[in-house]
Amino acid sequence: MTDALLPGPLVDDTWLAARLDDPRLVVLDATTLLPSPRHDGDHRSGSGRTGWAERHIPGSRHADLTGELSDPEAPYHFAVPAPEALAAALQRLGVRDGSEVVAYDSGGGIWAARLWWMLRSISVPAAVLDGGWQAWEAGGHAVAHGDDDTVAVSGEEQLTPVPRPEMWTGLREVEAVNRGERPGTLVCALPPGGFDGSAVTRYSRRGHIPGSLSLPGRGLLDSEGRFLPAAELAAQVEAVLKGAGSPVILYCGGGISAAGTALALTLLGRQDIALYDGSLEEWSQDPSRPLMTDV
Repeated sequence: MTDALLPGPLVDDTWLAARLDDPRLVVLDATTLLPSPRHDGDHRSGSGRTGWAERHIPGSRHADLTGELSDPEAPYHFAVPAPEALAAALQRLGVRDGSEVVAYDSGGGIWAARLWWMLRSISVPAAVLDGGWQAWEAGGHAVAHGDDDTVAVSGEEQLTPVPRPEMWTGLREVEAVNRGERPGTLVCALPPGGFDGSAVTRYSRRGHIPGSLSLPGRGLLDSEGRFLPAAELAAQVEAVLKGAGSPVILYCGGGISAAGTALALTLLGRQDIALYDGSLEEWSQDPSRPLMTDV
């Protein structure tokens, strides 16, 4: 067995630039367009493929989280596909058994973290480029242009999903935790305005699930979009989660920012993490499910 390529869940631009020619490595740009809502219920999103075509890391391909990397039958956006469908979509992007994936984006890292979580949930080794496209560009590395991401298909090269269902949780489990019928701590990764209900929301109602703790994903990054130094990151997380019961169930509006917080907790060694995929988009659809605002 060959040694693992990835050093951990996070890599920097220098590390990546030195290994772009490694045949085991697949680099995926997960950038997605998600404009700020103009009014409550204003959910608009779009593929980031056009931006990828204009400039991207050489050899990378665009992973469309609005397209075949989401479940079109789900009642909410960005739903994770079934393991077999996810593996098939990733195989079309060049991911095979034995591949290791680095995900990046130009949108603050949350999209890359979402793809990283999805990859790990079917046991594909994956990491996120710390600082994303901005770090790559600032590092002065090569930039490619064009939209040709054709992948040679071979019937002998497959991607075999090995699901890890414990990484996801659903509506019924979250309802049970909310009612105190099963253990767990609900943690909201939205910005403060989304948590307290003071900001306009994409979803049908504002606020957070009662009893939730607030740990905004973007608050765990520095001004350049890189994760905070380990000691500072640990202090921020500990201030919120000290004494929190297990498992930690992360949610946000659509399961995206929550993945960024999941990456931060993973960097700190925490393993008892599950992501509520439907998040507030699903939760808010039924008026009988409680939401709390602080304004």
